[in-house]
Amino acid sequence: MKVIRIAEVETVPIATATPIPGWTGGDVKRTRQPILPEGASKHFNSSIVNFERGATTGWHVHKSDQILVVTAGIGIVADENREQEITVGDVVHVLEGENHWHGAKADSYMSHITITAAD
Repeated sequence: MKVIRIAEVETVPIATATPIPGWTGGDVKRTRQPILPEGASKHFNSSIVNFERGATTGWHVHKSDQILVVTAGIGIVADENREQEITVGDVVHVLEGENHWHGAKADSYMSHITITAAD
């Protein structure tokens, strides 16, 4: 067993960020805090992703289901059919292979814990 204190997890920059549709601000930035560093679990990957205002992931899919747990701020999650606002305490379940994006609203930061199956 291992106890991880989120406040002690190293924060590392993520190289690129895609602005949400209609974003007219400057550069958008994200950081990641790897809760489970690569290889720490045979079954799961987990990180906290911190989005600055207007920062999103861009469209993508995963090889497994993904769970997002919003821990700070206000964001948006979208699939090919709809966009939905998400906030602290919301849990999002994205299905394997579902094309989607998520991130912060233009006027808010947002953080979430992400959990996926290890590849």
